[in-house]
Amino acid sequence: MPVGTVKWYDAERGFGFVSNPDGEDCYVGKQVLPKGIGELHKGQRIEFDFAAGRKGPQALRIKVMETPRRKPQHKYEPDALHGMISDLITLLESGIQPGLAKGQYPEKKAGSQVAEILRVVAKELDA
Repeated sequence: MPVGTVKWYDAERGFGFVSNPDGEDCYVGKQVLPKGIGELHKGQRIEFDFAAGRKGPQALRIKVMETPRRKPQHKYEPDALHGMISDLITLLESGIQPGLAKGQYPEKKAGSQVAEILRVVAKELDA
């Protein structure tokens, strides 16, 4: 089985191409991805079997040789995140904390909104 690298793969469209050391690039469809693998990433090394198809070589079976190295993907610039955290602190201190000091939980709608903001900030910090 030849070893190639993924040239590109579009998970939405469900296909991509992998370099073939023995000839032209091979088509890779989502139906040949191993169980539990939803997509391939550019530069990822894979081992594959292939056969001639109507439009060129097609991978029949693949084995992922390495997990992709992903760069952290931050959605917000640091100054924007700084502003979000500052606003979040203000919201917590003025909208949530006074009620908690009186022994009252926030209303469901307000609590859900604050929880969603906290999740976005936590996800961004964890990226």
